[in-house]
Amino acid sequence: MRTRFILIQTSHAGNVGAAARAMKTMGFGDLVLVAPRWANVLRREETIQRASGALDVLANARIVETLDEALDGITHLCATAMIPRDFGPPTRTPREHLEPLGRGGEQHVAFLFGSERFGMRNEDVYRCNVALSIPADPSFGSLNLGAAIQLVAYEWRLALGGFEVRDATPVQLPADAQAVAGMLAHWERSLVQIGFLDPAAPKKLMPRLQQLFNRAQPTQEEIHILRGIAKAMVDPHRPPRDGESTAPVGDAGAP
Repeated sequence: MRTRFILIQTSHAGNVGAAARAMKTMGFGDLVLVAPRWANVLRREETIQRASGALDVLANARIVETLDEALDGITHLCATAMIPRDFGPPTRTPREHLEPLGRGGEQHVAFLFGSERFGMRNEDVYRCNVALSIPADPSFGSLNLGAAIQLVAYEWRLALGGFEVRDATPVQLPADAQAVAGMLAHWERSLVQIGFLDPAAPKKLMPRLQQLFNRAQPTQEEIHILRGIAKAMVDPHRPPRDGESTAPVGDAGAP
């Protein structure tokens, strides 16, 4: 899928930089500006600052005078319009339209964004296959241009398959039933020693703790921590280890 983002008569240089950043985060790099307000917009300081490192997108961006030039080679046009037109292409949400499009055949897709001052002209919308409308609050649905580009770029990337999300947290399996039972036995002895549990009338305390830890599904490392707490409960005078606070609970950090 070839993808192009087209900004028509952009007024604010910062929005061009924001567009470049939004595109790069989603893996897109074809940016075309149609008759922007500033002829040197790609080199303006505000543009570069708002791009936040997406300088390759700015370096490869093109400025053209007409929409016809910007649409060279494009086969599927997506307008972006908050207000539906009573005549023209159907109005759909980005996800509704882009999800099946991303699974389709080879297309050269362009997303058109109008001026910050007056949006897209009707004649430009009429040229498109669809008008994409972000389902925002109807009473306050006008998005910043950079935000709108980010949302559309995200939805299109999802439709194309997305990028892998990597979890840096190592997978830890829950401790087995034997480990949980051993920890609970340790807790029971400690609770008896500190006088919290009466062995002659234990009632439902231990079964309730059993259910609590069954729901929590502690890991083996967490079982070790819980056993350490049980040990500390019956040995309050144990010298603190490195990094442990000696302040009572609730007083840590007090002068």
